[in-house]
Amino acid sequence: MIGYRNEHTIATSCEVVGRGYWSGQEVCVRFHPAPVNSGVVLCRTDLPGQPTCPAKSTHADGIQFRTNLCLGEAKFEMVEHLLAALAGLEIDNCFVEIDAVELPGLDGSSDAFVRCLQKAGLVIQAASRSRLVIEETFKVTLDDASIEVSPSTDGLPTYAYQLDYGVNSCIKRQSFTIVTAPREFARQVAPARTFVTLDQAEQLRSSGVALHVTNRDLLVIGEHGVVDNELRFRNECARHKTLDLIGDLSLAGVDLIGKFCSDRGGHRLNGILASRLAEMVASAERSNSNRESQSRRFAA
Repeated sequence: MIGYRNEHTIATSCEVVGRGYWSGQEVCVRFHPAPVNSGVVLCRTDLPGQPTCPAKSTHADGIQFRTNLCLGEAKFEMVEHLLAALAGLEIDNCFVEIDAVELPGLDGSSDAFVRCLQKAGLVIQAASRSRLVIEETFKVTLDDASIEVSPSTDGLPTYAYQLDYGVNSCIKRQSFTIVTAPREFARQVAPARTFVTLDQAEQLRSSGVALHVTNRDLLVIGEHGVVDNELRFRNECARHKTLDLIGDLSLAGVDLIGKFCSDRGGHRLNGILASRLAEMVASAERSNSNRESQSRRFAA
């Protein structure tokens, strides 16, 4: 595990304001520059002591529809779109202040976060960004979903998603693959919105959840297609699942060099893989530390 580029932070602070999908609560997200080796750290400014939580897999909980982070009182819900924006733009060190438990849903994509961060600008920092290079193929599974991880043939990260809810689903089978780089992420992945079926939307509303969310605030898909909205991409649903995959796997804490191909995976499976990748990072760091210790001993 070695560095291949310098770490990045943002040049100036910026903010995004919106409402949480689930809570309906107004929330402000403020991004601030951070020193080298800080990583991404989230802070609850609305709580006494302003508790913080690093964006790491050890603090993550992937459940249906969203990924949450928790460290003591520092709880954050639906963090994946924010994390995807930071990872996709290669912003490694950032201090993120949030004044509510749930991040804003916005239009269901990472686009507003990306545009805010792009406007803030990027600073190249005097430290190497660590990366994990996948050298052997393996697969993680959960029920009928899987993610295959394999070496990269070109030294670049590739993310792919195969979406298939079955022949009776109103969401048609589709796929998406991207070799990620900041410009391509911003164009091809960040604008892809979250989605639910019309039946799911009606069930949520009947249970009193997300009553303020309209069919224009995300993609609601019924028997005859998208309801009161239009697709941004023919395969927008698969692109959004790829966005979630990128955000969730960023919890491994390093750049990932390999191919990550998800077949019907979701946040829970993404979290399982992120934890395994983090374990691989820790193992590589221990091996490097042991080699350095032996070298010093022999030199002495």
